[in-house]
Amino acid sequence: MYDCSKEVIGYHDDEVTLPQSERDEMRDRRNANRDRLRAGLKKAAKPMPIEFKSQGSYAMKTMTQHPEKDYDIDDGVYFHAKDLVGPKGGETAALAARQMARDALDDGSFKTKPEVRKNCVRIYYDAGYHVDMPVYRRVVTTDLFGKEQIHHELASTDWKRSDARDVTAWFEDENNRQSPDTDNGRQLRRMSRLSKKFARSRSSWNDLVLSGFGITKLVTECYRSNAREDVALYETMKAIRDRLNLDLIVKHPVTPGDTITEGSEDPKAIFLRDKLSDALKWLEPASAADCTRETAMKCWNKGFGTTYFTDQLEKSEASQLNSVNSMGPTILKAGLLKEVGDTPAARAAVRKEGGGRYA
Repeated sequence: MYDCSKEVIGYHDDEVTLPQSERDEMRDRRNANRDRLRAGLKKAAKPMPIEFKSQGSYAMKTMTQHPEKDYDIDDGVYFHAKDLVGPKGGETAALAARQMARDALDDGSFKTKPEVRKNCVRIYYDAGYHVDMPVYRRVVTTDLFGKEQIHHELASTDWKRSDARDVTAWFEDENNRQSPDTDNGRQLRRMSRLSKKFARSRSSWNDLVLSGFGITKLVTECYRSNAREDVALYETMKAIRDRLNLDLIVKHPVTPGDTITEGSEDPKAIFLRDKLSDALKWLEPASAADCTRETAMKCWNKGFGTTYFTDQLEKSEASQLNSVNSMGPTILKAGLLKEVGDTPAARAAVRKEGGGRYA
């Protein structure tokens, strides 16, 4: 495969991973919501939260850039179960807990009011993204030996034993264990971002393809590490496609018995599998023995639905031409330059494939 590792890393850094400025903006909005919730609960004489915890792709640092900033930020709020009781001493229902959080957040500052959803309260922003705030309660029980046991439950259709912090811990463990490097968030995390970016590289795919969480789970199952970023991505995509050919069910990483996919013929998993097959075909010419840099760049362009890679080719050629032009008078005067680019050194500068398939 023609060596495009540098360009794939560049694409990840420039077009895929979130800029720090956007992460900072999201963090500020998240913190403002926390303050808003506390103030609203205090005003209504409701129980106060014991903690907040960022969750999902924001916490795992696998979020990817979106042209319309359609980001989903998860920020869980936690209460003591003993505090969530009704006026007659009965436990607060899961729906009532979400409604309580929604009412506290709705201080009149939003154009679109916060909305109670199945598993959270959703807060919308004009910038394009939204914040989901799931509500949890901390349950303390005592075992047969008198020892305290603590678990957490999510306010869903009912109270459901769950804690998304376990998912973050799971991913960090997988990323640290499997990645061969420690650079730029580690390679497995980069493969997750790049795979998610591919899955949403066409706007028409967004509602048809598997969730980002499902893709991240598949990456941890099928990750193929390699010193070359392009090879690691190609082989990981191929492994995911092959895995989905065998089994379309994707199991939840920390909740036994739960699955991310719906049934054994999940249409979104099928869609992802088929699009990965397409991408692997689009990338085939990059593995040809006579592949040129231009051909390889076009392959990656098609894979990600972008012009980024050929743009880099044009920038590189322009830079080389400017370099030659800056030395032009001296070189021409000495009779050393016969034709721009028609030298072994110039030819070597634009070809870097080696003898092996991935050399």
